[in-house]
This record gives sequence, C-alpha cells and structure tokens, in this order.
Amino acid sequence: MGKPVVVTYHCDLSLPASLLNRLANWASHLANEVTLRLAQAVVTNTRDYAENSPALQGVLPKLEVIPPPAIVAAVEPARVAMLRAAYAIEPGDRVIGMAARLATEKGAEVLAQAMPLVLQSHPTARVLYVGQYQDVMGEAAYLDRLKPTLDALGNRWAFLGVLEAEDLAAFYTLCDVTVLPSLNSTESFGMVQVESMLCGTPVVASDLPGVRQPVTQSGMGLVVPPRDPLLLAPAIIQVLAEPERFAGQGCAWCEQLSPAAVAESYQRLYVRLLSGNN
Repeated sequence: MGKPVVVTYHCDLSLPASLLNRLANWASHLANEVTLRLAQAVVTNTRDYAENSPALQGVLPKLEVIPPPAIVAAVEPARVAMLRAAYAIEPGDRVIGMAARLATEKGAEVLAQAMPLVLQSHPTARVLYVGQYQDVMGEAAYLDRLKPTLDALGNRWAFLGVLEAEDLAAFYTLCDVTVLPSLNSTESFGMVQVESMLCGTPVVASDLPGVRQPVTQSGMGLVVPPRDPLLLAPAIIQVLAEPERFAGQGCAWCEQLSPAAVAESYQRLYVRLLSGNN
C-alpha cells in the first residue's frame, strides 16, 4: 500500500522439542522471514543479538538498534523495611534476587545449584525469587524437577510471587545482587537487570547475545557462561565481596533506556522513513 513498515523484533522463538513445536517453529520462522524482508526498517534491542540471530543476520543493512524502555517506581524506604521484616532479613544477611516467571529458559535451576557453593562463603545468603512460580503454562514438569533442589535449600530460597511496581522497586533495592541465569535465545535483553541497575543493585547475567550488554555497558556486574553453576557461584561471591567495584555508572548508562529517549529514537526513525530516506 506504499506505506513504510517498521518491525520491532524482540527475540527468536525456541520451543521445546516435539512434533507440534517443530511445526510451530517452522511457521513462525517463515512468517518472520517474510515480514522482515518486506519491512523498511527492523528495530532490535542490541546489535549483539542481531548479529547472532539467524532471522536477523539477513537484514542487518536495515537494522535500527533501539533499546526497550525501562522504568522503575520510586523506592519507598517503608516498603523496603516491610520486605526485610516479612522475610526476617538481618543486617548481615546477603540477599540474592531473581525476577522472572518460573520457566525452563530462565535457568532458575542454575542459581539453585550454585547456592550451596555461595553458602560456603556467605552462610546467611538467601534467594528471593519474584515472579509467577505456580501454574505457569507448560512448566508444571519443570517445577517438579526443580522442587527437590529447592527443598534442599530450605529457607535459603523463598518465592515472593508477583509484586506491584512499588514493591518490585523495594525488592531490587533490598537485594545485594540480582541474577539473570537465562539459557537460550528467547532472552534477548533482560529488562529485569536494567530495573535492578536503576535501583543501584549489580547483576550477574548469562553471557548470551544481547543479555550480556547491560552488564557489559554499565559495568554493574559480571557475565558468566550459561548453564554452569560452578562458574555462576564464584561470580555471585565476587560481586557480594566487592560491591563498590560494581557500582558502575548504571544510572548514567540507563538514561538511554528512559521512555522519552526511546520514543525520540522511534520518532527519528519514523520521520526519516516518511521522508523517503530508507
């Protein structure tokens, strides 16, 4: 119809192995290929992810890198105190946070498997897990497999469920470090780590395309190979031991992810396309 089209491509689809999922993947990939080739511009979160994505490698000349917008609610000290009281967190305790729905690709088991090593260095450490963990569609078997590992940790692991925006900001502030142990390409950026940085809390994230960029660019944490609790544990221990080293310039870097900055980037792209400059 003669109108320019902008596609925002978030991540590649990677479903568990089965005949039905194989067909779904094929259909999705075909639709993506047609759409991406017909679009005048393709927006993605990072060039790092695009250069490692089979779908995006063929459209790099019309790629536009615009990060997703990130914002957190104002931190209320009273809410932080309420969380401390609710989970009996003492001043010397070390709090490790994870924020995600409990799904296979998020890698919660890697953090759970790393915890015994972390506890050897920080016996009072505990994990607070934010996000849906019950009745997650398609993940019942995953929770069953994970349960023995979590039971062995006892009160060193607690599920907080889904939090309101103000409580989520308090959660990030309460944590000494947050962990994003994602496993595959369905994670292309990891907004939760940016939210953590906005609250001043460093991150340990998987060394995956796109996912590694917030930590790498801000200096607020470490990246580790995915699926390896033996490497995740020492990274967590290091961040806990040297918090001043990972204070970084998180807030300054995160300014480019403000809703206003992201909107301006899209507006510049739209104006350019409407003027006929593809």
